[in-house]
Amino acid sequence: MNDRKPNILLITADQLRYDCLGSSGRYPVHTPHLDRLAEQSVLFAQAYSHIPVCGPARQSMLHGRRPETFGALWNYDAFLPVGCLQPEQFTWTKALREAGYATAFLGKWGVNPDRDPTAFGYDAYVGEHEYADFRKGKYPDVTYANGFLGEANPIPVEDAGTHWFAARAIETMERLGAEDKPWHLALHFAEPHLPCRPSGRFVDLYDPAEVPEWDGFRETFAGKPYIQRQQPYSWGLQDYEWRDWAPIVARYYGIISQLDEAVGRVLDALERSGAANDTVVIFTADHGDMCGSHRMIDKHYILYDDVVRVPLMIRLPGAERPGTRTGAFAYNLLDLAPTVLGLAGVEAAPDRPFQGRSLAPLLASPDGSPPDGWRDAVVASYNGQQFGLYTQRMIRTPSWKYVWNLTDVDELYDLERDAAELVNLIAEEAHRGLVAELRKRLYGQLRADEDPAVANMWTRRQLLDGAIADGRT
Repeated sequence: MNDRKPNILLITADQLRYDCLGSSGRYPVHTPHLDRLAEQSVLFAQAYSHIPVCGPARQSMLHGRRPETFGALWNYDAFLPVGCLQPEQFTWTKALREAGYATAFLGKWGVNPDRDPTAFGYDAYVGEHEYADFRKGKYPDVTYANGFLGEANPIPVEDAGTHWFAARAIETMERLGAEDKPWHLALHFAEPHLPCRPSGRFVDLYDPAEVPEWDGFRETFAGKPYIQRQQPYSWGLQDYEWRDWAPIVARYYGIISQLDEAVGRVLDALERSGAANDTVVIFTADHGDMCGSHRMIDKHYILYDDVVRVPLMIRLPGAERPGTRTGAFAYNLLDLAPTVLGLAGVEAAPDRPFQGRSLAPLLASPDGSPPDGWRDAVVASYNGQQFGLYTQRMIRTPSWKYVWNLTDVDELYDLERDAAELVNLIAEEAHRGLVAELRKRLYGQLRADEDPAVANMWTRRQLLDGAIADGRT
């Protein structure tokens, strides 16, 4: 590699579970291209989304701070009006462009309803509206009838959104590569976000009869917050058994495999161009998807690992050693700003300090071991959307997860004995001391992160004084 700053290729999926890649070793989803990337990368086995909602997650990724600090509580196009990231605010993409990078953005946006990526540090933009125009022009008679539950897509694979955007990304890399400067390309796929509509050979790739139940499917909602029981009713799915969910999950698998092929095309083109040894490749997702786990759909009103635990792999340019796997806690989006700027050798002056940290020590570790003082817990948030407002905050350690539901019963899960998070232990007397400790730790992190959830005396009393009716009799 020469002395030029490295290229940065960032690829994201929308609503991709951590356990639905072959590299996770968990569910039978065929993802050979991403598995190959994982073998060449540092694979983060404990990467977490700090907010499992599309818009706030994407805005926070660019800004480097939690969305609550700039008013992005939920998607700006849903339910009640809400704030969002503004062009005058810091983004690491603007810092890259100011440092001489050529930049381009392709795919799903969700950062600001009025301003596109060119206002946030990107020189060029190819968005979902352009694909919609292409599809309408070439396939004007295609309609869909099964709503959010998905169906087969009659559009051929080559013209499906996954492969259309992969082709545009390849063209963009060729153009950027012709310029005498380092480049950053962001490719944000909309898949596998529901509705899942696989095309061609991916439609029947998975037999619903052979799709295993999610570990968390056998949910009874005993001792759980009311809103979880309500969620299937709000969707009209309250009577679904696994035989009803299995075809939906099979389509989810299928669109993931289709996405994997599209990503493989982009990575193969990068290799053919000769730029792979000069390029940092990052693959991740904004959050996961319930897709029938806990008998729920989508990602709202819960902070289960199904939606907060995500894939994250980073391949360094010119890496000579094989990939490594680290179990250290990472924020896949919140840690991105300091990580990318550090890898690019770019000094930035954000308007407020980053709330993530650089993953460089983990990228440099020969065996993935974290340095002394690395975080031993992660915190995630949720603020409501879709069917009503609902505030949650979560702290997850290697063994335990505590969820603070400000207007309902809290949750406590023993992740060593109950990895599927089916049994809420919050009312168990034996865990009273643990809960008090986790509440104080959560409060400390929320306060450090300027979270408005702990900004008044009533909410502080819940965490610091244990003034919560938690189900004990």
